[in-house]
Amino acid sequence: MNKTYPRAFSHIGLSVPDLDEAVKFYTEVLGWYVIMEPSVVEEDDSAIGQMCTDVFGAGFGQFRIAHLSTSDKVGIEMFEFANNETPENNFEYWKTGIFHFCVQDPDVEGLAEKIVAHGGKQRMPVREYYPNEKPYRMVYCEDPFGNLIEIYSHSYELTYSDGAY
Repeated sequence: MNKTYPRAFSHIGLSVPDLDEAVKFYTEVLGWYVIMEPSVVEEDDSAIGQMCTDVFGAGFGQFRIAHLSTSDKVGIEMFEFANNETPENNFEYWKTGIFHFCVQDPDVEGLAEKIVAHGGKQRMPVREYYPNEKPYRMVYCEDPFGNLIEIYSHSYELTYSDGAY
């Protein structure tokens, strides 16, 4: 029998214009830790070079990469490509693809302030999900590179479940 089961989330990949600044931001602001220091991947005959050619196509040349981890062991793979482009509109939510990631912190306001203090943006006021029902808050922010970060005060499961609070 082919049974479907919930898979664990492994990692997410982010493209950034400055890998060193991104590593600094995410370690200092979100407390994520480096599991592989920034390094260069070359388009060559090595195992990683061949794998990246499969992914990016011939002609990518080289890029820089670093790996971080969250407290719950989710990986953050950051890429710095030489031809990095900042999109004109970084919030095209109507287009297919990932447009944000979310972190959880009981101090939503404090983390939003820290993001802003480190060069990011707060895109909206902190809002309550279920006013007078649940004390759950959220806000959308951006890192200094335009990647959208949502902050939840409580877990995803608690936020959307009935009566589990």
